[in-house]
Amino acid sequence: MTIFLSFACLAAIVTHVGCSNQRRSPENGGRRYNRIQHGQCAYTFILPEQDGNCRESTTDQYNTNALQRDAPHVEPDFSSQKLQHLEHVMENYTQWLQKVLNQTSRLEIQLLENSLSTYKLEKQLLQQTNEILKIHEKNSLLEHKILEMEGKHKEELDTLKEEKENLQGLVARQTYIIQELEKQLNRATTNNSVLQKQQLELMDTVHNLVNLCTKEGGKKEEEKPFRDCADVYQAGFNKSGIYTIYINNMPEPKKVFCNMDLNGGGWTVIQHREDGSLDFQRGWKEYKMGFGNPSGEYWLGNEFIFAITSQRQYTLRIELMDWEGNRAYSQYDRFHIGNEKQNYRLYLKGHTGTAGKQSSLILHGADFSTKDADNDNCMCKCALMLTGGWWFDACGPSNLNGMFYTAGQNHGKLNGIKWHYFKGPSYSLRSTTMMIRPLDF
Repeated sequence: MTIFLSFACLAAIVTHVGCSNQRRSPENGGRRYNRIQHGQCAYTFILPEQDGNCRESTTDQYNTNALQRDAPHVEPDFSSQKLQHLEHVMENYTQWLQKVLNQTSRLEIQLLENSLSTYKLEKQLLQQTNEILKIHEKNSLLEHKILEMEGKHKEELDTLKEEKENLQGLVARQTYIIQELEKQLNRATTNNSVLQKQQLELMDTVHNLVNLCTKEGGKKEEEKPFRDCADVYQAGFNKSGIYTIYINNMPEPKKVFCNMDLNGGGWTVIQHREDGSLDFQRGWKEYKMGFGNPSGEYWLGNEFIFAITSQRQYTLRIELMDWEGNRAYSQYDRFHIGNEKQNYRLYLKGHTGTAGKQSSLILHGADFSTKDADNDNCMCKCALMLTGGWWFDACGPSNLNGMFYTAGQNHGKLNGIKWHYFKGPSYSLRSTTMMIRPLDF
């Protein structure tokens, strides 16, 4: 910023300011100007000047003479006072200008700072505005996506509801079909039982005829009866069904179910569970002599099992099936039980099969227990707690004579039909079959 000041007839001021900052400008008609620098601002004073060079203050006489020639004729004392007055005025103006300059500098700095602050605020405001706009855009996109997702979810829910209704209808139809099939199966089972009974009666008739013919022919050779289903199979009867066997040391024959299809046939079934139609929560005498029907659910009887396994060495095979249709088995190379005085103690050797790497029957031997005969090794009564009669030991990992539970109710049942190393300690199985066959079959 530059300020020009012009004063007429102020030659004395030049002497006061000094000649070091004085310059002559030929373009201004030979006038002199004085320049003062204050920060970024410069101030220039234009003064009249006579021709000639500036003299040092020692030439006061020459300057005084020049002023006296140019100035009007005045009294010497009056001119000196006027000059002093002008110098005083000039000094006041200089101080005033200096204050103006200082105030102007402060104002400029404040204005600059205010401008910077305003610029920063505007920039921040612009940034915040942009961020707000971006947030609004994101919110709009999110709202749009949420609406789309709600629409999709609604469509999916409607589809799922429709599928659920269709599945419910399908389940109802399948349930009806299953019930009809169960009825047909029951009728077929009944018919099969009748046929087996007729077959048994026919075999008895044939047997009696053979004996009669032998007696009439005068043959003295005694007939060898069937000791087990292996003898029946080897005699040429290779169809599964009910047969009569004559067990050593037993006063009467016993009807048993022979499995002639599984693993070469010749298996004598000593236990079978399939539908829960028979109550296995029975006492010692019933487990001793057996109960049930050989064509369905039954227990052969501990006394008969002891008598059979006393004839020769036998293998035990246990067939298992869960409610998902999975089958497995456990087989023991040696199997027999003790007599009643020995509490029909179980003896086993050589375990193999797919129903667990470890045997769920106690290999080292266990006594048989029922609800009225506690022979286990537990402080509690396992037969009462787990139901059924079994070789419990200390309740143990198996009980094939436990409570029968239907599908959906068979989980978490400690007193169910259990085979621990096949389905765990609380899974009740769907069906089981215990069979024996001579080791040398």
